Amino acid sequence: MAERIAIIGAGPSGMAVLRAFESARRKGADIPEMVCYERQKDCGGIWNYTWRTGTDEFGEPVHASMYRYLWSNGPKECLEFADYSFEEHFGRPIPSFPPRAVLHDYIKGRIERSGIMHYIKLSTAVRNVTFNEETQKFTVTVKDLVADTLTSSEFDYVFCGSGHFSTPNIPEFPGLTHFLGRTLHSHDFRSADEFAGKDVLCVGASYSSEDIGIQCHKYGAKSVTFSWRTRPMGFKWPARMDEVPLLERVEGKTAIFKDGTKKDVDAIILCTGYLHHHPFMEDSLRLKSRNRLYPPNLYKGIFWIDNPKLMYIGMQDQFYTFNMFDAQAWYARDVVLGRIKLPSKSDMFDDIQKWTEMEEAIPDASGAIDFQTEYMRDLLAPTDYPRLDVDAVAKMFKDWEHHKMDDILTYRDRSHKSVLTGTLAPVHHTPWMKAADDSMEAFLNQPSRVAAE
Repeated sequence: MAERIAIIGAGPSGMAVLRAFESARRKGADIPEMVCYERQKDCGGIWNYTWRTGTDEFGEPVHASMYRYLWSNGPKECLEFADYSFEEHFGRPIPSFPPRAVLHDYIKGRIERSGIMHYIKLSTAVRNVTFNEETQKFTVTVKDLVADTLTSSEFDYVFCGSGHFSTPNIPEFPGLTHFLGRTLHSHDFRSADEFAGKDVLCVGASYSSEDIGIQCHKYGAKSVTFSWRTRPMGFKWPARMDEVPLLERVEGKTAIFKDGTKKDVDAIILCTGYLHHHPFMEDSLRLKSRNRLYPPNLYKGIFWIDNPKLMYIGMQDQFYTFNMFDAQAWYARDVVLGRIKLPSKSDMFDDIQKWTEMEEAIPDASGAIDFQTEYMRDLLAPTDYPRLDVDAVAKMFKDWEHHKMDDILTYRDRSHKSVLTGTLAPVHHTPWMKAADDSMEAFLNQPSRVAAE
């Protein structure tokens, strides 16, 4: 009987797995039968947008954390698929920081170009994954959300690409229950317009807090205050934006912080991150981790050390994104196809320890970029994934970090050069702070300006 693979999720991670195997098939390889289960009604993972929060029309937890006016907060040139450039997809160069709809269209374009849609079962939620030691097979139970039916199937391998930015981490703060304003987690944030004229508190000091706070400022918030736990972000904030230590408690509409300062606020947005949440996995298979560059118990950041026939894709904290998922998928594919042999469990454990110690020694953001660049290099070396100049990508990431420190409100107006085509992106027709329309039509249908080298 032919081997079978189950893939959980049809976002960029699950799509990377499908694309990797389909690439091998087109080059003449015999590949296992594949089935990809996607809970949402469209591909694209978190890059789908929905107005819904809480639960969807089937009573399932809403997966997407996307909001109106979200634009890429990193250069598109750093995440470009090595086999499918933005220039190829759109037929011309486009600016370096596109809005969500443009990135979603790019993801969908690669799915269509790759011919992998027939592997995907939409509106199908994975309910349970177990492993039988005697048969050496997984049993995957899924629910067809439209038909409202449960079915189970056996598989030889399971790839989990369901992401880890959809189940919010929601801490408790004294007095929050009685706060007299609006409280929400960033997962449920949908539109910055709601906070025009309001005093907003963003709890958290990472990318979601940074971007949501800037969005609120852009669309007319009266003030934005960021509350940090470990260290401030340290940007040169404009007027009406400020950073303070961690929120300690709330009294009425007054937020009181650990240094004793106080601020009356109308809304508190908890930008406090997400949980690795895989409730469909039996406990012996379930990844339990905080958000980190090298999650525990995953050899090469992919293979579940107690059962390497289970592979997790895209579970890292990320600088690299789409192309890192590809690098993982190509490596894992070659293990499944017998092109790469996994070492002994003890050697895998030693390798995990080596990377973990390297991660724990990272001094700063630049060091984190270098760490993930070396991780990419390690994965890419033995595979036939198209050449990707990771050193050039790393330099771009570091330039981007410097641009943000120079001016947090204008870094999206910069241009970067594709490592695939060598093309310098044009400058967007409208400075980002004045670009109120985030639609793909508004982004693409007006001429951009040529960027200076």
